[in-house]
Amino acid sequence: MKHAGAVESTPSDGSLQLSWLARLTAGNTPEEVGATIAALAQAHPGCAAACVLWGLDQPDHLHNAPVTRIDPTEWPWLDEASRAETPHWHPDRRRVAIRLCQRPEPALLLLTLQPGRDGAGFLDELAAPLQFAGEYMRRALEWGELQYSHQQLERSETLQRALFAISDLAGSERDMPALLRGIHAIVSTLMYAENFFIVLRNAEQDTIRFLYFVDVEDPEPPGNGQDIPLSAIEYTLTWYVISDGNARMGNAEELRSQVPGPVALIGVDSYDWLGVPMLRDGQPGGALVVQSYRQDIGFTDEDLALLEFVGSHILTALDRKQTKADLEQRVQLRTLQLAEANRGLQLEILERQRAEYLQSALFQLAQLATADIDQDEFYRRVHAVVGELLNAENFFIALLSDDRQRLTFPYAVDAVKRPPAERPLGRGLSEYVLRRGTALRADNADIEELDRLGEIAPGRMGSPAMCWLGVPLIVGDEVIGLVTVQSYRPSVVYGPADQELLSFVASQIANSLTRRRSAESLKRAYEQLELRVEERTLALRKEIIERERMQDQLRHQVMHDSLTGLPNRGYLRDRIDRVLAAIRREPQQRCALLYLDVDRFKIINDSLGHLAGDEVLKEVATRLAGCVRHPDLVARLSGDEFAILLENVELPADATAVAQRVMHALTAPMQIIGKELQVTASVGIAIGDSHYDAADEVLRDADIALYRAKELGRKRFELFDETLAKNVVDVLTLEGELRQALQRDQFEPYFQPICAMNDGKVVGYEALIRWNHPQRGVLRPADFLKIAEDSGLIETIDWRMFELSCELLLRHGRADMFMTVNVSALHLRHADFDGRLIRLLERIGLSPSRLVVEVTEGALLDNPERVRATLDRLRTIGVGAALDDFGTGYSSLSYLHSLPLRILKIDRAFVQELDKGANTSSTTVVAAILALARALNIQVIAEGIESEIQYGALMAMGCEMGQGYLLGHPSPIAHWSEPRAIDA
Repeated sequence: MKHAGAVESTPSDGSLQLSWLARLTAGNTPEEVGATIAALAQAHPGCAAACVLWGLDQPDHLHNAPVTRIDPTEWPWLDEASRAETPHWHPDRRRVAIRLCQRPEPALLLLTLQPGRDGAGFLDELAAPLQFAGEYMRRALEWGELQYSHQQLERSETLQRALFAISDLAGSERDMPALLRGIHAIVSTLMYAENFFIVLRNAEQDTIRFLYFVDVEDPEPPGNGQDIPLSAIEYTLTWYVISDGNARMGNAEELRSQVPGPVALIGVDSYDWLGVPMLRDGQPGGALVVQSYRQDIGFTDEDLALLEFVGSHILTALDRKQTKADLEQRVQLRTLQLAEANRGLQLEILERQRAEYLQSALFQLAQLATADIDQDEFYRRVHAVVGELLNAENFFIALLSDDRQRLTFPYAVDAVKRPPAERPLGRGLSEYVLRRGTALRADNADIEELDRLGEIAPGRMGSPAMCWLGVPLIVGDEVIGLVTVQSYRPSVVYGPADQELLSFVASQIANSLTRRRSAESLKRAYEQLELRVEERTLALRKEIIERERMQDQLRHQVMHDSLTGLPNRGYLRDRIDRVLAAIRREPQQRCALLYLDVDRFKIINDSLGHLAGDEVLKEVATRLAGCVRHPDLVARLSGDEFAILLENVELPADATAVAQRVMHALTAPMQIIGKELQVTASVGIAIGDSHYDAADEVLRDADIALYRAKELGRKRFELFDETLAKNVVDVLTLEGELRQALQRDQFEPYFQPICAMNDGKVVGYEALIRWNHPQRGVLRPADFLKIAEDSGLIETIDWRMFELSCELLLRHGRADMFMTVNVSALHLRHADFDGRLIRLLERIGLSPSRLVVEVTEGALLDNPERVRATLDRLRTIGVGAALDDFGTGYSSLSYLHSLPLRILKIDRAFVQELDKGANTSSTTVVAAILALARALNIQVIAEGIESEIQYGALMAMGCEMGQGYLLGHPSPIAHWSEPRAIDA
C-alpha cells in the first residue's frame, strides 16, 4: 500500500512528473507544496518514507507535511542539515536530509530509503525535480510570510483604530455612560464581547464599583453601580484578577487550576471566561471581563493579549474622563468661591481705599507737626487735609486758654458767620463737647432737644446749621479744644463714618498741636541754653587751654628721661614703630639702631657716688646728641644704656660711621666733681628693614650685638647679623634642653682610668660628665657647661653626676679603687657641702676613702678659710682632696702645706712639653713638683699623657700615677670592668 496522498505510479516517468508538476503548481501554502514534494519522493522506487520540514529555528512551531513525529534526539542532525549545501546523511545511512531552500527559512526533505537501495543513484534521479520543487517551496514560504505579515498589519491597524477611538471618547464631551458604551462597542470590534463589564478599584478605601455591566444572563451588576467592598466578591474570578493583577482565561475547570484558592460564583456560570487587570503604575486599578455562554465561541491567547493591551488604555481613558469631570466640578466650585471672594475683595478694596485715604491724611498731619511753617499755615493745611476726607466748607478749630476760662479760635472758615478770635466759656455746642469730652453729631432736632434739656443756652451762640459735628481734641486725659465742621444745606449731612473719620483726624491734630507747642517751648529753651552754653564755653575754653598745657607737660615727662631730658624707651619704641611702618610702604628704605652701654659705669658709681654718676650720664647724653642730626633720635633706655635711632641709612657703613663718631666723642676727658674721667662705650648696631614687624625686634637684635661687643673686650661696636641671632637662639634652646635632660636623666659619667706608672695597673678613675643628647649624640662638657653655669643648672647637674658616679663605682669598680670628681667653687661656697656629700655616700653605701674631690686654684682663691675648713671635715671622714691643674695658676706653696691635700695633679701643659727633651724648663718644673710632693707626703698624678716619650720621662722622674689618652680614653664604666655582686 502506498502512503496516503502519494502519486500513483504510471508506466511512463514523464507522465508521473507531469502529474506531479500539475499538483505542485496548484499548491499555494507551504503545507500543500510540502505534501506534493513528499508524495513525489515517496512514489519513487526505493523510498520507504518522505516528509518536508520547515520552521526548524523554533522547535515548538515546527511544520511538516505530511504530519510526522520527529524524535527530539534528531534535532542536532537536522540543524546541521539545514546549514549543509549537499545532502546530509544520518549515521544509520538509511536516512538523508536534503535542503530544498535556505530563504526565507530553511526547508528540508527528509527521506528514509529501503534497505539495499543505492542512495547515490536514488538522489541523482531526484536531483532535477527537487531543484524545481525547492524553488516552489521558497515561494510558498515567502507567500506564507506575506500573508502572516498582512494579517498582523490588519490586526495592528484594527487595534490602533480602537485605541484612537478610545482616546477620542476620553476627550469627547460625552458623559460617562455614553463613554462606556462606546468602549464596549470598540472592544466588540476586536473580539467577541457580547457579555462585557468594567470594574474599577479604589485602593485607598479598598472598594470596587461595576462601572459598566452588560450580560445576557445576568442583567443586574453587583452593587447596582455603587461602591462595594472588595471583600463582597471574595474568591470570585474577578476578585483574583484584581487582587494579584494576573489575567485568567479558560473554562471552569481550567480557571480553577489557575487560582490558589476556592472559586466562588456570582450569577450563571459561563462556558468560557476571560479577565484581565487594568494596571495603574504597575498596580491593579480594576479589571476588564468578557465571557461566553456559547460552546461554539471561546477565547484565545490572542484575545488575552489584545484585551490586556487595550485594558491599560481603557483605564487611562477612564482616568482622563474622571479627571476631566472632577476638574469641571472643581472649576465650578472654585468659580463660585472666587465670585464670593471677589465680592468680599471689592468690599475690602473699598475699605482699604478708605483706610489709605485716612492713613495718608494722618501721615500729612504728622508731617505738619514738624514742618517748618508758621501757625496760620499749619491750620490752613490741616483744613485742606480734613477737606479731602469729608465736607469741610465750614470748619473751625477752638482751643482752651491756659487758665481754661476762655475759648480761642486760631482758625475758622465759615460761609455764614466766623466766630470771634476768642470768647469766654459759655453753654454752647462747643462747650458741651468740651465738657463731656465726647464727639457730638446733631441736626436741628437734636440741638433743640439739648436746648430743652438745658445742656446748652438758648440761641445756640452762633448761626443755625442744618447739621453740626464736633470732636474734642484730647491729649492724654485732658481736653485742650475741639475741631468742628457744620453744614447749612440739607444735601450735606454728616453720618457715623464722617464722625469716625473726624475723630481719627482730631487725635492727630491734638498730637500735632502738642508737638508744635512742645517744639516752640523747646526752641525757647534752646535759645536760653545756647546763651548759657556760650558763657560756659568761654570758661571751658580757658580750662581746656590750661589742661592741654598740663597734658603736654605730663606727656613730655612720661615720654622723656627726667635726668637727661632725652626721650625714654617708650618714646623710642613708638618712633621705631612709625619708621618701620614707613619702611613697609617703601621697602627700599632702611633705618639703624645703635644700642650703647657705658663701660665700667658701676665702678664710677661705686667709687665717686651716684651724683657723679648722674653727671656722667648727662654729659654722655649731651655728647650723643651732638653726634646726630635731625630727624635722628637719641634716647636713654635705662641706667647707663642709651640708643640712637637713624631714620634713614643707605648702607650699614653709615651706621658704623656714626658709631665711630660716638665712640670718639665719648673718649674726650670729662671733668666730674673735680676729677678727670675718660669714658668709653660698647655699641651694638641693628639695621632695620622690611623684615622687622615691631620695635621690640629691632631693640632685641641691637641688644644681642651689644652683648657680643662686650664679650669681645668692650670699647668697640658690633653689627648684628643672623649668626649672632642663631647663637642666642641656640643658647636659649640648649638651656631648655638642659632642663629636659635633667628631667629625663640624660647625663652619664664617663670614667678615665688612673694608672700606676710602674706597672700600668688601673688604680682609680676620674669621673667626667657626658650628655647623651637625643639628636646631637654624646656631648662633652665644653659644649654645655658654660650655659649650665649661666643658667644656674650646674649645681643640680653636678649632684646628679656625684650620685651616678658613686653608684657605678660601687657596682663595677674593685674595692681598692678610688674615684675623683670635679667640684666647682659654687659648691665650696655652701657651708653644708661636706654634710650633703657625706649623706649621699651613706645612702649609696660607698666608702668615703674611695672618693677624692678635685678643686682648682681658682676655687681656693674665692674663700681660702672656708675651703680649708670644708676639706678638713671631709678628710676627717676619709674623703680625700686633689688639687687640679697645679702649676697653671698662682701655684702658691702655701696651698701645699696648709691644705689637707691627698693628691696633686700636674697640668697637661707641662706633660706635653716633655716630648721636647730632658733639658726643658717643663722638665725642671715637673721634677720640682714631684720633689715637693714627696717632701709633703702628697701623691702625684700626671695628666694628659699621650706619648711613650712622656710616659718614659715621667717614670724616670719617679711620678707615681698618670692618666691620659695613652692610658685610656674616657668611656662608660662597663668598658673597663664587668659588673659584680655587691655585698649587703
